[in-house]
Amino acid sequence: MFLVNLASAQIITDRPDQTESSSTVGSGNLQIESGLLIGYERSGQNTLRQILAPTNLFRYGLNNNIEIRLLSQFESVDISGISSDGISDLEIGTKFQILKKETCKTEIAFLSHIILPTGTVSLTNDEVGTINKLSISHELNGNMAIGYNVGYDYFGEGSGDLTYSLALGFGVNDKVGIYIEPYGRLEDLSEYVSNIDAGMTYLANKNMQFDFSFGTGITHTMNYISLGFSWLIIRDKRL
Repeated sequence: MFLVNLASAQIITDRPDQTESSSTVGSGNLQIESGLLIGYERSGQNTLRQILAPTNLFRYGLNNNIEIRLLSQFESVDISGISSDGISDLEIGTKFQILKKETCKTEIAFLSHIILPTGTVSLTNDEVGTINKLSISHELNGNMAIGYNVGYDYFGEGSGDLTYSLALGFGVNDKVGIYIEPYGRLEDLSEYVSNIDAGMTYLANKNMQFDFSFGTGITHTMNYISLGFSWLIIRDKRL
């Protein structure tokens, strides 16, 4: 969740919202973000039912400004009655912190992933792709922040997609955060697709956070529900 400086967000995560945070995990730290997602989408006579269980994002801090990232997930898909199960294409990437100062309430980071065609035969895209996002966040006051991403994704064919997200988050107390977020894309640089989602996080302790989110399509038929957790493993600075 993008809430970078709020009291309720001691663990800064890239889930459950679509807006990637503008923060890195810190030098030597490992963060594991895992979850379950159940989704449905319909386009004309075609339907897509999808279960991601689990989806795992591993983030490791090379230093305070750069992290490396690995995303892997098991996927169960039903497309108009034809089912497939297996591992999705692997994503490897990095996030660079561009701006972060104690005296500034704005943070900026750039994230880039390469998608490798390593997945199960029935699920792989069979092409090398890329996901890129500029992430910006602003702390509005002690318990409210806004974050937004703009990006470009390319999956090996067509013109690629321009993407955006805009999330408004609130710290309810020192453990609970909530957000609402419109997001979407200009698919193949020609078709506009718009969605909205909302969710919450619960900080169980200083190293563990749970989350819940749900979303729906605005310009198309889509909905999803997701549960997850994030675990921050902090390097022992005494070593």
